[in-house]
Amino acid sequence: MVQHRFQKKLAWLIGISTLIRLILAYAVELGNDEVYYWTYALYPDLSHFDHPPMVGFFIQLFSLNLLFGSAVFIRISSLIFAGINTWIFFQIGKQIKNEISGWYAALLYTASFYTSIIAGVFILPDTPQVFFWLLSMYLMLDILPDKDLVSSSKRKMLVLGIVIGLGMLSKYTSVFLWAGAGLYILFYNRLWLKTYQFYLSVLLSVVLLLPIVIWNLQNDFISFTFQGERANIFSAAFRFDFLMVELFGEFLYNNPIVFALAWLAVWKGFFRNDFIEKKRFALLLFLSLPLILTFLFVALFRHTLPHWTGPAYLSLMLIAAVYMGVRFQTKMPIAIKSALILIAVFVGLGVGQINFGIVNTQKFLANDPTLDMFGWKQLNRKIKPLFKKDSAEGSMPKNAPIISWRWFPAAHLDLYVAKPNGKVVKAIGSLERIHKYAWMNKQRGGFTLGMDAYFITFSNDYEDPSKNISKYFETVQEPDTIAIERSGIIVKEAYIYRLKNLIEIPTNALD
Repeated sequence: MVQHRFQKKLAWLIGISTLIRLILAYAVELGNDEVYYWTYALYPDLSHFDHPPMVGFFIQLFSLNLLFGSAVFIRISSLIFAGINTWIFFQIGKQIKNEISGWYAALLYTASFYTSIIAGVFILPDTPQVFFWLLSMYLMLDILPDKDLVSSSKRKMLVLGIVIGLGMLSKYTSVFLWAGAGLYILFYNRLWLKTYQFYLSVLLSVVLLLPIVIWNLQNDFISFTFQGERANIFSAAFRFDFLMVELFGEFLYNNPIVFALAWLAVWKGFFRNDFIEKKRFALLLFLSLPLILTFLFVALFRHTLPHWTGPAYLSLMLIAAVYMGVRFQTKMPIAIKSALILIAVFVGLGVGQINFGIVNTQKFLANDPTLDMFGWKQLNRKIKPLFKKDSAEGSMPKNAPIISWRWFPAAHLDLYVAKPNGKVVKAIGSLERIHKYAWMNKQRGGFTLGMDAYFITFSNDYEDPSKNISKYFETVQEPDTIAIERSGIIVKEAYIYRLKNLIEIPTNALD
């Protein structure tokens, strides 16, 4: 009867949260990163400049190869796997302790902004990574402590290698799964080192990385160079402010209450552990602390992003769920209720700010980050008559491309402006600025002498065409201006330049 009660609650939790995520996916336009990953599905490859290919495959699969190209379908895999992951998280909590721990784990998963929104609504490499990370955790908790090394555990060890490999095809930081497994084996169950299945499992993970290796061989290992430079601390100065930003970001991204519960449970596990088996506690820490500590160290020298440590907090949330399950067996703790309320308020305010500008940020912010996810459909509606007029008058070719100077706003212009008007976006700039567009330029026919093009830039992210663009064209006409309004207030302006007669082919960023 107890089991039925929790299963029913879990079904309601997944159903309601999925419905809310669906509304969010429909209500909010794609962000900078999301629309860029849409290009991974548009031009699939063995790998890409900045990330492995899995996120692009997810978008392709669940949008039926972009047959359905709306924001909801571009994000649909995140919505689906957020529900699946909540169920897996429940099963892991149950596996570690009992069903009430599983229930609290599902609630904490839903309350975390990282798991519920960043990887649960937005389409990022974290979407497939979190799924494969959770499957890996479930398998590790099942097989790594096995001192008898039964045949079923050995078979599952091979499955683990495949799952971790798929995780690494999603995001490079999934290699920390093997780091965690290796630490556990070294400290708690070295019998695995005597089995060929362990080594074969590692080999399977490596084999699955062959697409990334082949792509990098074809492209001078440029992806590894780029990612390595992002974490290179040897050429950077000490930056305590970067560390504070990283810590504050982890605090916010994981929900301040969930963050506090997680570290409280870890502290209890270290000093007064009466709620979780020591070996399971150790494994969960091995799957979290190396990743967190690595990026905290990098943050002392380089700018980092808080969601890079997101998967590490899955383990800490499980420790918190087990701790709560032991302490509160009959009544849900106020802390978990508060965490759920907090994320609901936070998301509601966020959507309100993005779509309606409930706070006039122009008074105190030079650049409102919510504008990255607003105004693109409006821009398309307002620019469409301009394109038609230019084409009708013969002042610009109907298929004149749009030029951009950086991967964002290039991808936004690509999906929301170029695609509906039968145009393409090409980018001019360094590889560090245009990223995948260096390859897309070639796939889209490159540049030809005499071509005309549009150049679009924005008041809140302005790029003067005279800096790097105008030198390639004979003339650059004075721009038209399109105002983007939110709740009747102009929040940014788009400047549309007409570039006439390409006189010099831009140097390809890959040359």
